[in-house]
Order: sequence, then structure tokens, then C-alpha cells
Amino acid sequence: MLTMRWEDLLFLHWPVDPAVVRQHVPEELEIDTFDGAAWLGVVPFTMASTRFRWLPPMPTANRFPECNLRTYVRCGGRPGGWFFSLDAHSRLAVEGARLGFGLPYFRADMRSHQDDGAVIYRSRRTDRRGPPAVFEGAWRPGGAWSTAAAGSLEHFLVERYSLFAMRRGRMLRGDVRHQPWQLARADVRIDQCDMAQLIDFKLQGEPASALAARPIEVEAARPVLA
Repeated sequence: MLTMRWEDLLFLHWPVDPAVVRQHVPEELEIDTFDGAAWLGVVPFTMASTRFRWLPPMPTANRFPECNLRTYVRCGGRPGGWFFSLDAHSRLAVEGARLGFGLPYFRADMRSHQDDGAVIYRSRRTDRRGPPAVFEGAWRPGGAWSTAAAGSLEHFLVERYSLFAMRRGRMLRGDVRHQPWQLARADVRIDQCDMAQLIDFKLQGEPASALAARPIEVEAARPVLA
């Protein structure tokens, strides 16, 4: 249904007690764990070249920063992601995703640019449908690029090709298709990150995993019943 390109993407992850996320995830979904822990991810990036298949790029919604807060789940044995929030700079993208898929998108004042090989990123939620949330920081790749090894924590965190959302009392699944991620250890400076306020949780200390990703072309299918 949609094609897009994800650029300047950073995966930040913290391990948490599964009970922290269980109370905020529908009972139809199983919390997916690695080494006994659930994982909270903060993922800032830039959405680019966004368009419906066979149509030109969407005005005001073809390129914009986005930042999401997620955890990992299973439904009917299928691994995927559950999004607590998705902040975006495009009003059209926010309202379209809320209406069409029931995803918890929020409007935010966001800026992202590169400076001498580093991504400089700022996001500050302005949408009153959610609590205040800020992510500010910078990152750059700090090692060689490679794909995640099967069975590794990195593979568990990033190689996910489905998301789940609740819309009008029905669980929906959206699938994406792309090549395996090319990842590198990221050198990260986090100036402020309170993205987990929505679930009344404070992210403590440095992330256990910080990975930069190369740009990737993505195809997204029409949502279906999970």
C-alpha cells in the first residue's frame, strides 16, 4: 500500500520488567522477552519518499522526522511490535495514521540534520492528546556495518516485520517488507529523553543497546485483522 525510505535511524533499547509493559499492552498480545526481560525502544529517524504505491509523493507528508516508543510482542506466534507512541512532524501523517490504523501518533515540533557525519535530532511533542515528551540528542556510527546474527539480542530487537494496533475494539496487523538491517554500534549523546512518560515510566541510565542503521527502502501492506 505504501512505500517509503527510512533514514538516519537509531535504535535505543532498555531492558525492563515485563510487568512494566504488560499493563499497557492489550491482553490479546503476548509480551515477547529476551533473557527474561521485556524491552523498551526509542527509535528516532527520518521518514522520506513516502507515497501510496503508483502515486507521487504525498504533499507535506513525504519527508519528516519521526520518533517512536515501542515494545515487542507476539500474536498467534507471529513476532511484532507494539507502539505506545509515534511522534511525527507531519500533521497529515499523524491524522491519517490515527484514522486509518488506530496508531497512537502525536504531532511534535521536530528537527533533524547531519553535521560532520553526526545526526543531530530534536523532538518536542506539541499534541495535547498525549503528555509532554522530548527526545534530544546526537549520534554517529561507531563501528563496521553488518547484519544482526540470528539468535542475538540485536536480531530480536530489530528484525521485526509486523506491528499490531487496536482499532475500534479489533486487533489489526500491519506488515512491512525490506532487506535485513545493516547496523553499526552507535556513539550516542542523549541530552534529554522522557519518551516513556506515556506509560508512567522513567528510562534509567544509558541504553543497553544503541545501534545506528543504514537507510532502507520499505514497503508497507494494507492492515489486516490479526
